[in-house]
Amino acid sequence: MSSSTISIHRTEILRITHNRSRIFRQRYRRTIPPWTMNSSSSDTSKKEDLSVQIQIPQVDQLRLDGLRFDRLQLPEPEFAQEDRLEFGKFIAREAMLDEEYWTAAWLRAESHWEDRGTERYVDSYKRKFAEQEFNAIKRRCKGLQGQKCSCIVAVKKEERHIKRSVIKSVVGTLDLSIRFFLQGETFPGEKVKSQLFCSINREGSNRYGYIANLCVAKSARRQGIACNMLRFAVETARLSGVEQVYVHVHRNNSVAQELYQKTGFQMVETGPMESSDDTYLLQYTR
Repeated sequence: MSSSTISIHRTEILRITHNRSRIFRQRYRRTIPPWTMNSSSSDTSKKEDLSVQIQIPQVDQLRLDGLRFDRLQLPEPEFAQEDRLEFGKFIAREAMLDEEYWTAAWLRAESHWEDRGTERYVDSYKRKFAEQEFNAIKRRCKGLQGQKCSCIVAVKKEERHIKRSVIKSVVGTLDLSIRFFLQGETFPGEKVKSQLFCSINREGSNRYGYIANLCVAKSARRQGIACNMLRFAVETARLSGVEQVYVHVHRNNSVAQELYQKTGFQMVETGPMESSDDTYLLQYTR
């Protein structure tokens, strides 16, 4: 009779807790107490290491190989007047280059972590957030379930004898998507009586525009960038045949509420079931 001790090593597990915004890395090692083995099945004792592989779901990985972070801002192409909006030293238009998509994603990461800059590993968090948002923007702009989505950016105008990279030229961003009301809806997210089979009316009159992910670089704020991007987004939606444009804003974000109301958005009267949410729904009314 002989005894054997088996150690089980588990691979490192990465767990992200969003509430505390911290990353914990834990390595587990558990030793199984020795037990008596039958000598007929084994003549010698040995320590065996068994590896237990844990599969962690993978998200789409950003391929940085194709991004040129030193790429210079291109001369503005000859857009039709409705395809861009010039204001002051800036231009609002749809993003065209992958580097513009990446900068839009990074601005959103900066905005998301703006009030938590002193936390540990914040740069790693922002980098991961930007990578995932970059891939999400690319997927949305390719079209999903018949929805049209555009990433709108505000870029600095070209200046004579001044060369700047694409990354330094983008100072603001938002998403505009053209969506369809579900059957029975009069505004997005309305709690309607559910049916066994829910259909989507894809007629032009049943579409609406939805704005999300509005943010402006901290160094370029208070220059009318957000207001003009919103105006450009509304006009772009109307040129697509959409009459109604909506946006959600957090109940505690009084600054954003004031911005939207100044631009022409008004709060939508929702029912008691929808009002339990932590956001307000606003509609463009001008």
